[in-house]
Amino acid sequence: MSAVAGLAPRSPQQRRIRVLLAKPGLDGHDQGAKVVARAMMDAGFEVIYTGLRQTPESVARMSLEEDVDVIALSSLAGSHLPFCRKLEPLLRANGLGDKLWLIGGNLPAQDHDELRALGFRGVFPTGSKLDAIVGYIREQVK
Repeated sequence: MSAVAGLAPRSPQQRRIRVLLAKPGLDGHDQGAKVVARAMMDAGFEVIYTGLRQTPESVARMSLEEDVDVIALSSLAGSHLPFCRKLEPLLRANGLGDKLWLIGGNLPAQDHDELRALGFRGVFPTGSKLDAIVGYIREQVK
């Protein structure tokens, strides 16, 4: 088997980083999430994109069922704090507290500390560089 496009062949034991990317609540804008998902796929990650209008319960359930390494939210609607407050205990109750939790989108600076306190270690406001997101995931997921 030869390398494709400069990528070294993966050994059978290597597992790609699995990312669940969800659009929470009534947020109806997903173009940015699709761009981020494409960048993650181009980086070699396996991305499960949930589509629009996910509930905290559906994000927790899919994260568990898909056995993901990363749980990522893309939020532009301004309801990120209430959503994350509901999601956090569900993720922990399902044994997902050790996964990498990320959130990106329209996230005012005054909300970043609370998001991190809830367990969202990666906070990427609008305008974050795609390579910064990918690099952060690679650095955090071993």
